[in-house]
Amino acid sequence: MRALYIGRFQPYHLGHHAVIKEIASEADEVIIVIGSAQRSHELENPFTAGERYLMISKSLRDDGISNFYIVPILDVNWNAVWVSHVESLMPPVDEVFTNNPLIERLFEERGYEVHAPLLFNRKEYSGREIRRRMLNNENWAILVPEAVTEVIKEIDGLRRMENLRRSDRQ
Repeated sequence: MRALYIGRFQPYHLGHHAVIKEIASEADEVIIVIGSAQRSHELENPFTAGERYLMISKSLRDDGISNFYIVPILDVNWNAVWVSHVESLMPPVDEVFTNNPLIERLFEERGYEVHAPLLFNRKEYSGREIRRRMLNNENWAILVPEAVTEVIKEIDGLRRMENLRRSDRQ
């Protein structure tokens, strides 16, 4: 079975990691779609698709998971053709995993079997909460795999976030 999991991963966190580990333990392959791949250098979307790719791939490999492929996908902002757009950029999949009601509906309308994976501590394991902590000098690193912390340090992500906040206020 080949499974699909879609997220923005801004940043990739332990909730995402737990879900993908679970899916990967049952599926032959997991296609991980980095949604909104064109978005970066914004307070809600600070990281590039390539940076998110590194966060995900290093985290999964560090945990011994290798049955995954990552596909960055740009937004088309047209729900009626979005699933076709995704299909054109990835291998065929048997099942879709999402907690997003719109994505669930769009894939179901195309005939896919859609599952809602368990949410893992959603209050803390959310990109919004992690970005908030990053901007407020609170401990955010406990919410992400170690590889994500390393990537964020490598790209000087905290300074980027601070610069984005300053430019957003002006």
